[in-house]
Amino acid sequence: MITTQHQDRLVEFAVFGEFTLSDFKEFEELVLYEIKFSGPVDLLVDLRDMADFTVDMAWEEIKFSRQHAGDFRRIAVITDSQWVAWSAWLSQLFVNADVTVFDNEAEARAWLAENDA
Repeated sequence: MITTQHQDRLVEFAVFGEFTLSDFKEFEELVLYEIKFSGPVDLLVDLRDMADFTVDMAWEEIKFSRQHAGDFRRIAVITDSQWVAWSAWLSQLFVNADVTVFDNEAEARAWLAENDA
């Protein structure tokens, strides 16, 4: 399950439990809407409560990232998992955005806000 929010070129989403393909499709729709009306967006991705993800979701994420490589400015990933942090760094291969991993939400938000200053 995911929760999403968006405002002023910032798309936020948090994952709770298993991250599924239907969750990712919901995220895609929101991001594509924001890109259409705002141009490149920032992402705040909270994966602290993610328990697992499905293989089809992972494959869709790779395809989506490659198709929209230039549509992101900054991506802040919040996690305390080394595995998730490593995979976030790996995702930089597919997008032309600054990707930074945080274990603190306030620091992630501050980093994203720097981009607007």
